[in-house]
Amino acid sequence: MRHAAAHISVSPKERLLNRFGQRRSLVGVVGLGYVGLPLAMAFAEASFQVLGFDIDAEKVDRIQKGESYLGSVSTADLAARVDSGGLSATSDFARLSEPDAILICVPTPLSMQMKPDLGYVEDTARRILTSLRVGQLVVLESTSYPGTTAEIVHPILSESGLVCGQDYFLAYSPERENPGDRAHSVGTIPKIVGGVDDPSTELAATLYSQVVPRVVRVSSAAAAEATKLTENIFRAVNVALVNELKMIFDKMGLDVWEILDAAESKPFGFMRFSPGPGLGGHCIPIDPLYLAARAAEFGARARFIELAAEINAGMPQFVVDKATEALRRRGLEVSECKVLVLGIAYKKDVEDPRESPAFEIVDLLLKRGVEVEYHDPFIPRLPRMRRWPDLPDLESVSISPAVVSAVDAVVLVTDHSRVDYDLIWKHSSLIVDTRGVYRREDPRLIKA
Repeated sequence: MRHAAAHISVSPKERLLNRFGQRRSLVGVVGLGYVGLPLAMAFAEASFQVLGFDIDAEKVDRIQKGESYLGSVSTADLAARVDSGGLSATSDFARLSEPDAILICVPTPLSMQMKPDLGYVEDTARRILTSLRVGQLVVLESTSYPGTTAEIVHPILSESGLVCGQDYFLAYSPERENPGDRAHSVGTIPKIVGGVDDPSTELAATLYSQVVPRVVRVSSAAAAEATKLTENIFRAVNVALVNELKMIFDKMGLDVWEILDAAESKPFGFMRFSPGPGLGGHCIPIDPLYLAARAAEFGARARFIELAAEINAGMPQFVVDKATEALRRRGLEVSECKVLVLGIAYKKDVEDPRESPAFEIVDLLLKRGVEVEYHDPFIPRLPRMRRWPDLPDLESVSISPAVVSAVDAVVLVTDHSRVDYDLIWKHSSLIVDTRGVYRREDPRLIKA
């Protein structure tokens, strides 16, 4: 007597494990900015099919044409992935039902009151909710405070009636992008993974293990969120320390860069951090305040974090005070002066202006009546920024002997490699150096 073979059902988890392991999944990336586009490229280069989502139709259009808008992604590489069919982009969020994995890479800014603003995360979760189906993994990559994934994203997705850890899966894996860093990219940096449950952790770890050299599993999504904040707070606090030392040593007539160079000779017990005009980028000026706000909800005060934020936020004022004081010592009326700001990007050799202290320096100079020009080889036009909406529409000027000699001071904010510092030194009447580019003593040089 012949018996029909028993039907063996495969669970959503097992199905996804198989598809991830064989790289047969469609991966969706929501948010195609500095984090999302490189991540999408990493999965496409690992032979996954990738569908990017963004509300910015211009970004979508440029990707579909194979045109990169980021320095970290070459147009040739992007075009190759688009032409092969491995990568595409859309603004149609109804297509969120298609991917097996949805990776959220949207901004997590501060409000105008300097409080965490999770509006983009919540909006994305709502968009996913409308299309969520059995057998999908959702991973939040946007930096946020511990509890965001489990307490904000999870409840929204649970409105679908699907069971997390059984029907769909949810995890957190923080981005670790470092714009301008050629040595470390998505495919070379270990990935932290923490799910809201064990099946979600396993699935997220399996997915990312296909594109990164090492996956570090932690006990929960909250632990992964806290890891990311810890990394950024470590840097913010130490930068604040050397910024404070810079101001103290300045009062003493000492050169902080000389002192740091000497201290760095110690082969143990010292890690070099460099002072500057303030913090920039999406992570370091913002992320520590996410933890400070969350700590307050638990009745704890993040005193180091708050003090570090205060010191770093005050550096643009310190720079402008040093510049205007030097101009006055030369007998100049500040309101009649012209200043060239070198660098708008928040760090050297990148096109990223987010949270750059240069904007506040420009704003403070303008408020003192100074005429401002700027030069930045990566930013041809001064972009509109939410915190400084009233800055004038400026274009980057070319560096030449005539341009440099025509200004009363050069304020060096960002130390891009593509700048002729010898020309600037030769033709400047006054240089305010916030980055320690010029290591000499001269009446024309103000170290700030």
